Amino acid sequence: MKALLCERLSSYLTDLTVKDLTLPPPGEGEVRLRMLAASVNFPDVLMVQGLYQAKPPLPFTPGMEGVGRVLALGPGVDNVAVGDRVIAGTGIGAFAEEANVAADRLRPAPERLSDAEAAALTAAYHTAYVALHFRGDLKEGETLLVHGAAGGVGMAAVEVGKLMGATVIAAASTREKRDAVQKAGADHVLSSEPGFYKKVRDLTEGRGADVIYDPVGGDVFDECVRCIAFGGRLLVVGFASGRIPQIPVNMPLIKGFSVVGVRAGEFRRRIPELGQQSVEQIDAWVDEGLLTPHVSAVFPLVEAPKAMALLKDRKAIGKVVVTMTD
Repeated sequence: MKALLCERLSSYLTDLTVKDLTLPPPGEGEVRLRMLAASVNFPDVLMVQGLYQAKPPLPFTPGMEGVGRVLALGPGVDNVAVGDRVIAGTGIGAFAEEANVAADRLRPAPERLSDAEAAALTAAYHTAYVALHFRGDLKEGETLLVHGAAGGVGMAAVEVGKLMGATVIAAASTREKRDAVQKAGADHVLSSEPGFYKKVRDLTEGRGADVIYDPVGGDVFDECVRCIAFGGRLLVVGFASGRIPQIPVNMPLIKGFSVVGVRAGEFRRRIPELGQQSVEQIDAWVDEGLLTPHVSAVFPLVEAPKAMALLKDRKAIGKVVVTMTD
């Protein structure tokens, strides 16, 4: 089978190559999948650069989530059957024609979603729901400001925020991106250029946003402090800008807001029952036709580095997917 291989860490994604590999049989509690599609996530990009907290030994195949069809069962597996189409949380290994995955990391793929949409479902929407519901305590009628709103996790936050009854302000860098988040349901869209805090304060009649979802960091985070409401929750989701910001602790004290870290994957590992609630809510919204991942670009496996470069260069709108089928 063919797989994308990272043999050395590098900022240059063109160093990644597709090679022929042989997988061992699925082990105890594992399932062999014929991968159909895999979603590209920002941690995939960071991992091959050596910048992510998880650092798998070299060589490795990136790809933290995807959808596949069950080919074979390892010993002790009884929750899936050969032929099932399933969503897989692989951690690594999804950018390949086949993968061995722990059976407890699988769930049925919603029938109404295409392979590309099903592959793009879990990480973005799970992050958004954990952030907004469990960590941000977003209430119906509150105002939510979403940064990086045209990216995968940002657009998911716009959609989840609307389903939770919030008024959503979405910030994005280009007109094309702002048009996309407007179509995704944002009540207001604005440029993420410096000075956005004034527009947020205008839109909220000087009160500020109750919850701010920030996967960007850097200067964006710094400016968020100027437009958060008293009692607000500033959610730290990531640092796509490349700079990890710092904040004087007198600011949360004086303005009465909280800075809340969001690690959705770790949340699910430490509190599995709440992580399961998140997945069940996302799947319920999908089944009701209320959520469909916005997939803007699909690449074949041989062009997976190009797909990853879209995220690295912050050109992606919604989700980018790698497909293993012709």
